[in-house]
Amino acid sequence: MLDSRVARDDAALAERGLGLWHCDLSDDRLNWTDGVYDIFGLERGSDVPRPMAVSLYTPDSCVAMERLRAYAIRHRRGFTLDVDIRPQSGGTCAMRLIAAPIIQQNQVVALHGVKQFLPKGSGPSRGLDPTLFVLS
Repeated sequence: MLDSRVARDDAALAERGLGLWHCDLSDDRLNWTDGVYDIFGLERGSDVPRPMAVSLYTPDSCVAMERLRAYAIRHRRGFTLDVDIRPQSGGTCAMRLIAAPIIQQNQVVALHGVKQFLPKGSGPSRGLDPTLFVLS
């Protein structure tokens, strides 16, 4: 269980293989905490265009993620998906993607959530509760 102090501490999240993310749908601009940069093997704080981030997903995972993303936006729903990525630093790893819509005036204006590094051999989602995290 992750206590609320850790959930608000970027460094503590990154140490646990967790990061928070936000995608503004008006321009697909991404905002990540350090843990997400670490999972993707990218320099912390660097500008990451969404197409570049998406290119790091394996083909099957990319298709599944894009389908669920479109569904989440269209139906104003969140989702959890375990995916495989190819970090820029090399190799392949698994990541849990938790997404929730941000709705303003009955329109989805952004998606945000949690990305979690999954060690090799991890089973399917163990029900990580996204309410443990502050997603602002």
